[in-house]
Amino acid sequence: MQNLKPKESKNLESLAEELRNFEGVKRKGAICDLIGWLGNADLVGNQTIAGFGEDAAVLRVDDDNLILLAVDGIWGKLLNADPWWAGYCAVLVNVADIAAMGGTPLAMVNLTSTQNKNICKELGKGMLDGVNKFGVPMVGGHLHPDTAYDALDVAIVGTVKRDAVIYSSGAKPGDKVLAAIDIDGRIYPSYNLAWDNTTKRTPAEIKKQLNTMVQIGEKKLATAGKDISNPGALGTLGMLLESSGAGATVEVDKIPRPDEEKVPITLAHWLKTYPGTGFVLTVESEEKGEECIRIFESAGITAAIVGEVDASKQLRITNGVVTSTIFDLNKEIITGITGKG
Repeated sequence: MQNLKPKESKNLESLAEELRNFEGVKRKGAICDLIGWLGNADLVGNQTIAGFGEDAAVLRVDDDNLILLAVDGIWGKLLNADPWWAGYCAVLVNVADIAAMGGTPLAMVNLTSTQNKNICKELGKGMLDGVNKFGVPMVGGHLHPDTAYDALDVAIVGTVKRDAVIYSSGAKPGDKVLAAIDIDGRIYPSYNLAWDNTTKRTPAEIKKQLNTMVQIGEKKLATAGKDISNPGALGTLGMLLESSGAGATVEVDKIPRPDEEKVPITLAHWLKTYPGTGFVLTVESEEKGEECIRIFESAGITAAIVGEVDASKQLRITNGVVTSTIFDLNKEIITGITGKG
């Protein structure tokens, strides 16, 4: 079929290569070395249920409730482009990490490093606006006021019911792949790898969107899930598959995407964009997938079944005519982490 459609084959392979070599994906490879040096540090003591490789660590509290703990550092490119947006996104990405696990965020702390008072001011304003938008308090942190660099890191704690956690490592051959993204937004003006769907939404609307993953976790609809982060939709799915020891084929045209007439953005650009509110999930059946879609759509999030998990350890994309491989996890890594949970 590829010989019959050389143009389609070339275009799809070009897309696969662009996504495979995207900096948002490639920079994840350094995680493997650090995890190697840390060894089993995440398993010391008896509190850890799941650590490395998850959007948030899962820690024991009692028989019914678990603690979720996560930290995110803001990409320097984003901070340099727009410190206010960096501060705002520091809240957004952390809240999304807790939501992706089926949890509810409780509070955050920050580590801010800069000797530039104007940058510090904008980071602070951005975090405050994020706190007010997402309804999660920033309760403390640490400031380095004399660094030669600008950096922002935020950590978050949340809770989740013991039987409602959504792990990254549970995808199985035969599961359906589901992508869910709030496509009602805009490319952020000063940083074109960010999709801004949240600034115009009310706190109540955002709370409803984040609660979709709580519902999905409590109803046990997903076998695995992650929030879509800097590697983009397919890069994030690749990390989920790596953690699960699985592969998948995805129909790229089914991934939720803004109307091209309203938002002129190429498919490659869209698939490299951080989408604000976006998740990739795997589910056991079409029926469970449809129930997830109903939950997402009730909160203004567009969702669709876009592919199927298999045992190949390859992430492939297809346009219905030809198929190309983005990641072959038999011989390469994204983060190098396989599931421990």
